[in-house]
Amino acid sequence: MESPAGRRYPVPMHPNDEPRSRTLVPSAALARLLWFVVLAAAGSYLAARGFGSLGDAFAGNPAIGPALLATALTAAATAAGALPVLAVREVSARAQDAMLGFGAGVMLAAAAFSLIVPGLAAGEALTASRWLAGAIVAAGIAAGAAALLALDRSLPHEHFTSGPAGMNAVAVKRIWLFVFAIALHNLPEGLAVGVGFGQTDLAKAWALALGIGIQNLPEGLVVALALRALGRSRAAALGVAAATGLAEPLGGLFGAGIFGVSLAALPFGLAFAAGAMLFVVSHEIIPESHRKGHETHATLGVVAGFVAMMLLDTALAA
Repeated sequence: MESPAGRRYPVPMHPNDEPRSRTLVPSAALARLLWFVVLAAAGSYLAARGFGSLGDAFAGNPAIGPALLATALTAAATAAGALPVLAVREVSARAQDAMLGFGAGVMLAAAAFSLIVPGLAAGEALTASRWLAGAIVAAGIAAGAAALLALDRSLPHEHFTSGPAGMNAVAVKRIWLFVFAIALHNLPEGLAVGVGFGQTDLAKAWALALGIGIQNLPEGLVVALALRALGRSRAAALGVAAATGLAEPLGGLFGAGIFGVSLAALPFGLAFAAGAMLFVVSHEIIPESHRKGHETHATLGVVAGFVAMMLLDTALAA
């Protein structure tokens, strides 16, 4: 496949790459996403039954508003990061891998300093036991990773390293596999921000949201460039890259609605979000950033992202 600059991109082929008169949204895949939304809403209702109704629960949950605002801003950062695709003809694969590494570093530091450490502190305050706090956080990390693994196995999407994955992936047009893969990536980020606003330390929650927003800037560009490599127009690449960020408000609503209702659920919720992010970093971002042979630049990006998020957490948290 030729880029606008005439350079050939090494894009792996997919069984459904043949030309079509129009793009069809796979109903089965959308049904799975809808089912996940239904489960999230049902979980929010069950977690908030003490408020009497779902509406009262959300009205009485102070984390909902800030979480939705913060995740809307992080989603906007994805769109803003993709804007250069309208003018930039090409970004080297080395630079793209470094940007992916930066995002992985931010997510690793966010999982450690903004989620796991506060989760341990909240668990110890709740149980008066470091061992019980550690057990709660360990269970939450495992549950978060397992939830993302289940979505990875069921939702059709595409890994650049191993090709199509999930149920009936070969029956889905490749552009949608790519969109669903990025949505799986963004969902844990929104979840982390939403759960973060369940803490009493709102400065730490905003530091987390700022870090996620910063790493979404280069991520948005990488996504848009990958869509260009798939043959999409500049406008379409920008639009789809921006749309993938909408998974973050969904994750934020889920995180704040489920785990922001009760302080008793907070340690598990923070750890759950951390486990989901760790799964994405190891399963998606790092393999993708290493597949072209630029491991050194990707690793330097990880270190830079980790340090940047650590400094944000330290400087902005109370």
